[in-house]
Parts: sequence; C-alpha cells; structure tokens
Amino acid sequence: MDVAAELKAGSVAAGARAIRWLDDEDPRGREVLREIFSATGRAHVVGVTGPPGAGKSTLVDMLIAAERCAGRRVAVLAVDPSSPFTGGAVLGDRVRMGRHALDAGVFIRSLATRGERGGLSRSSYDATLVLDAMGYDLILVETVGVGQEEMDIVRLAHSTLIVAVPGLGDEVQALKAGLLEAGDILVLNKADREGYEATARHLELLLHLREGGRAELSWRTPLLRAVAARGEGGEAIVAALDAHRAHLEASGEFARQSARRCEQQFLMLARTAVLAELLARAGPGLLEEVRARRLDPYSAAERVLAPLRAAASP
Repeated sequence: MDVAAELKAGSVAAGARAIRWLDDEDPRGREVLREIFSATGRAHVVGVTGPPGAGKSTLVDMLIAAERCAGRRVAVLAVDPSSPFTGGAVLGDRVRMGRHALDAGVFIRSLATRGERGGLSRSSYDATLVLDAMGYDLILVETVGVGQEEMDIVRLAHSTLIVAVPGLGDEVQALKAGLLEAGDILVLNKADREGYEATARHLELLLHLREGGRAELSWRTPLLRAVAARGEGGEAIVAALDAHRAHLEASGEFARQSARRCEQQFLMLARTAVLAELLARAGPGLLEEVRARRLDPYSAAERVLAPLRAAASP
C-alpha cells in the first residue's frame, strides 16, 4: 500500500494512518512526510485559541458548517490535554463536532498534548502537512486552553483566531498580556451572556491601545460577536478569515509564514537530534554527575561541546 500516493489522492484512511505514525514517532511517518512535502503549502492554517471555557470547540463546529456552505473542504486538528498522571487524554473535542462525521468534505482528528506545553501537541505541525497534502482548503487547529505565554499556535498558523467570553475577569489580563498581541481576529463568544457590552468595550479599548502607536499596520484586528451554541456569527468570522488570507497573499506574507514554519520545524528537529547525539556520546555518567552535584551544568555543557570544538579547530 502506497500511503503517500493514496494520501495525496485524498484518502482519509491513508491520512489518518500517516498522522498516527507521526504522532507515535513511527519511522514510516517520516518516510511518508518526505514523499508529500513538496505537495504542501496551499492550505490556509487557522489557529483557534483562547482561555479554557471560551467555547472553542463549539465555535469550531459552527465554523465547519459555515465553511462547508462556502464550498470548502475543512480539516480540524483538536488538541486535548494529556493527563499528567496516566498520560491519557479525553479527546472530547471531536465528540462536540460529531454532526460532521459523515461529511466527506470534513476531516476531524484529535491529538493529545503528551505533556507538551504551548497549547499544541508534538505532532501538530506534521499533521497539518498531511492534511495540506490531502487537499483540504482550510485546516482549523484548536488548541487547549492557553494563557499568556503558551502561544505556539502563532508560529504554526497563518491566521490566529482568539476566542473570549463575557465576564472573563482576570483572564482579560491574559488576553492583554499575551493572546491579544498575537490575534488576527478576536471573537467574543457567548455574546448572549450578561456582561457582553462591558467586555466588548474593554476588548475594543485593548485593541485600540495595541494599535494606537502602530499606524503603519495594514491589518486591523476585528472584534466579532458570536453565540456559537446557536450558530450565530459564523458567516462574519468566515468573511474575516477570507479577508485576512487575501491580505496575507497580497503582501506576500502567506508564503513567508509557510516558509518560516518549515524553518522552525527543521531547527526544532535539528536541535533535538544534535542534543540526543551529544548526550549519547557523553554517556549516562555525565547526567548522573550533574544530578549528584559533582559537576555544575555549565561545565557539563562545556564537556559535551568539547568534541565538536576540537573537530572544528584547524
């Protein structure tokens, strides 16, 4: 079975198999990725993030329906947190999107974080490449609930959609300090709740302050209203996403973001591989010396790097 060829032909079974291999770090996944890599770079990758309880999964479910009405094929990667005790994950986001399970134009896959921080799983980047090669027009990546610094999604997505809800209280500070800085589109979900007007005014002020000293900005982050549980607001969000992609393509930023994403993935893999090789050459005794405080971390790092420096010297 040629998984790569079937995947590029749009086979859901082949795509699911490749994602599983990559998530499990199976060498067959890397082989598939080598064969499909040149066929990627076309899909619009959209990150959906925000504080826990903001209704991200319900919003994604609404967006799937709206994008399908626009005639697009949609893939979803729903990242769920892993238990720090058992390593398992509930993977409940996929359950909330169950009404799309029989739609041939929709692919939904849950991924566990497996202890990774930043709101994404280790294999999120690889999975987006698989879905891109399968020909999906839009890839929605829903992160776990994130805070001020856990913003890996910004490096992965072309467009970042921040979901907030009325009555956030202290969580507005998280938006102000981190998430809001990165958002391309801000959605105030559960707008039928008490406190919507006050929260909307607060977020509008934060957006104004963020952009006040940056007159050169060509993209102004819109604040959109939604009640995802009732299917309200989906069309406006789709229109905003289309406008943002058009903006990125017109400026050349769409291709540059895709290139930077490839570069970051390469650097991450290279760092991991080089460190593993250096530690293997140093032997397990080095780490034991550091743990026992017989050797300080700086000296240990110098010892690991010494062979590389010796090899590089004339």
